[in-house]
Parts: sequence; C-alpha cells; structure tokens
Amino acid sequence: MKKIFILCVALISLANADIFLRGNKNIGASIGAGRAYNQNYTVAGVYGNYFIADNLSVGVGYRAWMGGTPSMQELQLEGTYYLPLNRKFHPYIGVFGRNTFVSSYKDYQSYGARAGLAITTSKNSYVGLGYIIEYYSDCNRLGECSNSYPEVVVGLSF
Repeated sequence: MKKIFILCVALISLANADIFLRGNKNIGASIGAGRAYNQNYTVAGVYGNYFIADNLSVGVGYRAWMGGTPSMQELQLEGTYYLPLNRKFHPYIGVFGRNTFVSSYKDYQSYGARAGLAITTSKNSYVGLGYIIEYYSDCNRLGECSNSYPEVVVGLSF
C-alpha cells in the first residue's frame, strides 16, 4: 500500500510538471530573420504569456527589426495552443495581431499565424522552433502584402 501511495504521489507531481498548464505564466525571448522594404533584418523580441486553459496561452509581445532601414518596432497580441501529444515535444499553432511603428514611413497593422515545435528542456523552460506567416492589413507602398520567416523562442515558465 505504501508503495502505491508513493507511486501515486510521484505520478501526480510529474503530471503537474507540465509548463503549459492553466494559470502558468511564461516569459521569453525570440530571435529570427525577416525581410521588408527590400531589406534583410534581424528580428528580436520579448513576450509574456498567461495560460487561460491547459495548453492555451494569450500574451503580449514587443519586437524590434534591426539591421535595415527603416527601423521598425512592433507591439503584438497573440494566442498559442500547444498540442499535448508528447511530454517533451509540443507542436504549437498560434495567431497574432500586430501594430508596427516604422521610422520615416506610415505605421501599419498586420495579422498572421505561427506553427512550430516547443521542446521542453526542464520543468520550467522550453525552446521553440517555428515558422511565421504575416499578412498586412494594407499592402505597403512597395507592394509587399505578406512576409514569412523562421523563429527561435526560448521560454521560462513560473
């Protein structure tokens, strides 16, 4: 009986070790590459998310596009669902809306989707590798109506 109790306690603690559970918060940083205004950029960002349900988060983020002209800053609202297929590997899909502030040009809004794989590295952290596609509400003056780029995300959960 004592062994069964210890086994149950161990299983419960493992079940609660998932970082994508309701009520958890996570912060993270991302880095990737993008192209806009016929320029190549390094895209770096920070974000914070709150899990409103198991495997479902909503959040806010900030990204800076660096290395090209004009410079761009973004504010983003997002929602992400992590598919609970495996304890270590969590495919994810998400949607977002952004407001982009552009130096020397008119600011614009965009929306898009992201998909990838989050790999749990400990009970409080993960690394995500994914791809983003973004659509502009109004095509910009250079005729670019969409953009796509890879993402690398490092997240901490508490």
